[in-house]
Amino acid sequence: MRHADAVLEPLCGAKVIGAETLAGGDTSGASRLALADGRTLIAKHGPTTAREARMLDAMHALGAPVPEVVGMQDDWLVMTDAGAARPLDETAWHSLAGALDILHAAAKAEPYGWSEDHAFRHVVVHNAQRTDWVEFWRDQRLLCHVPHLPAPLAQRVETLAARLADLLPSRPPPALLHGDLWGGNIVWNGAALTLIDPCAYHGDREVDAAALTVFDSPPEGFFDRLELAAGWRARRPAYRLWMWLIHVRLFGQSYCAPAERDLALLGC
Repeated sequence: MRHADAVLEPLCGAKVIGAETLAGGDTSGASRLALADGRTLIAKHGPTTAREARMLDAMHALGAPVPEVVGMQDDWLVMTDAGAARPLDETAWHSLAGALDILHAAAKAEPYGWSEDHAFRHVVVHNAQRTDWVEFWRDQRLLCHVPHLPAPLAQRVETLAARLADLLPSRPPPALLHGDLWGGNIVWNGAALTLIDPCAYHGDREVDAAALTVFDSPPEGFFDRLELAAGWRARRPAYRLWMWLIHVRLFGQSYCAPAERDLALLGC
């Protein structure tokens, strides 16, 4: 990363003496920087880093456990380092529930959506603000993907979209969502928990709870702690479906099967 030192070192406030490439990141590559003063920081570079910085600032302002933005310049984002991730244990899940309580209780009367769109590589995350949640989820989380899906899957998504008002509330209390909440975006270092790589917007807090069941298996006590509204399990496949559709577009048709399973649970 020597070519970037002219940008990074002023942002970090110290000489960069080493860099470790970190796994993950569909849009922006991340590295752990070792600094001459003994600190470590995380640097990301890519087209969406400025948007991520604004999301992190909004979450940090609420007191949520997210990396603190150290600096931004030329598509470089420098953040505090959450440390090496360890497997999520009972204490970690308890901490996560508390972190989500902070985010999910803070939105008040915000419209659903966000002030700008986001993206995973070539897949746009549409965030135009709406006052009706069913319309937001239908148009900007489901139907927007239909032109890019295999025809049989696209038809089933359209069937669900036509019935969505019978399944989802039109005006759930708006929450500030992490928006891409799975185990890979939760850093538990054994002592503290940090949420990374947000795709933040305002919406139904059940979205984050559903996302955690795409690749992870939270304990029942975690959901009990969240105190979700009655019927949340029936709504979960509709919220989880968005993540499957994103994966179909990013990684291919092997993700059609889990999308179809959730559609079947919804009677579509």
